[in-house]
Amino acid sequence: MSSEAELLVCVKCRRGQEIPADDRRPGQALYDALAARPLPAGLRLTAVECLQNCDAGCTVALRGGDRWTYVFGNVDEVSHPDMLLDGAARYHATGDGLIPWRERPEHFKRNCVARIPPLTPNTSLEAD
Repeated sequence: MSSEAELLVCVKCRRGQEIPADDRRPGQALYDALAARPLPAGLRLTAVECLQNCDAGCTVALRGGDRWTYVFGNVDEVSHPDMLLDGAARYHATGDGLIPWRERPEHFKRNCVARIPPLTPNTSLEAD
């Protein structure tokens, strides 16, 4: 079984909009929507303050174990929670974080902000 994976959600994301200080930001709404759903086995949901992708919609990251870390932007708090959980489950099922291209949610294919290598280097250099 693969080690635990973590879905980080920026709760400060505003989707580039002006949000009054007393209103719930889209990033917080996304986190709340995810927290209200059953999480896939082996996935931990974590709220973070900022992922520095403020003008590109809500932003999330997937990381865990010896996997590559991915940062995804343009996430919609209303229509994307189920897609995120599906993608996170697929990510967790991998040993290296590399979901085969054809199996990735479409949003993951088009909205990857960054891909960061694992702390433990893999001896094979696999192109994506």
